[in-house]
Amino acid sequence: MILQVDNPVVEVHDLTVSYDRKPVLWGIDLTLPAGALVGVIGPNGAGKSTMIKAMMDLLPVGSGYVRIFDKPIDEVRNRISYVPQRESVDWDFPASVFDVVLMGSYGKLGLFKRPRKADKDAAMEALNKVGMQAFADRQISQLSGGQQQRVFLARALAQDADIYFMDEPFAGVDIATETAIIELLRTMREQGKTVIVVHHDLQSANEYFDWVVLLNMRLVASGPTEHILTQELLEQTYGGKLTVLTKVGELLRKQEFPSREAK
Repeated sequence: MILQVDNPVVEVHDLTVSYDRKPVLWGIDLTLPAGALVGVIGPNGAGKSTMIKAMMDLLPVGSGYVRIFDKPIDEVRNRISYVPQRESVDWDFPASVFDVVLMGSYGKLGLFKRPRKADKDAAMEALNKVGMQAFADRQISQLSGGQQQRVFLARALAQDADIYFMDEPFAGVDIATETAIIELLRTMREQGKTVIVVHHDLQSANEYFDWVVLLNMRLVASGPTEHILTQELLEQTYGGKLTVLTKVGELLRKQEFPSREAK
């Protein structure tokens, strides 16, 4: 089941991504509604992180296109915020918690403009929202994993974007942090923000998200959570991986698969 949205905030058409000629995503057609909490769910290696990075033009694509707010991403990049996986960040970088959050405003400031008082106030307010204002002067490397994740979320909040892409924001955090994060995301949704979250826990997905995307290299399903998180569709997502890989391998051998290198 793949539900198309009339006025999508994100539109993906025929998106294909390959690494070293090995397909990671294949022919993704997708639309997402504005003002929703969207969960991207699938097994390890399904291409979930790859898909949101490709949506933001952080990875080269083999074919297809993405439009956000009905425009190419370069025209709307200042309306987009990204929270990467915590494991992908060098936490030994010598910066205070406050400095890291203040960096969230740099996109709007421009490269050579100094932060204004309003930017600093916004950074402190973002820290307050995630319960980390008392740690503003602490070195980022001295925080626990859950605290680091809260700081990264505050950095995204300081950007005051319209759409947020978050890669596994709940991974490796304690229950208190997870609860704080989901409450914050719900508040953002109430403010009209769209939040797209790569997520791995099926048990909480039903409670957390309005809209779910099931992915396993191909798009299995996309739509309102109550229609998508069914036994049948989950079996297609988690049980059909071998079949999909075999099919893709056959197409590659026949050289029918669109490859960036072949252009």
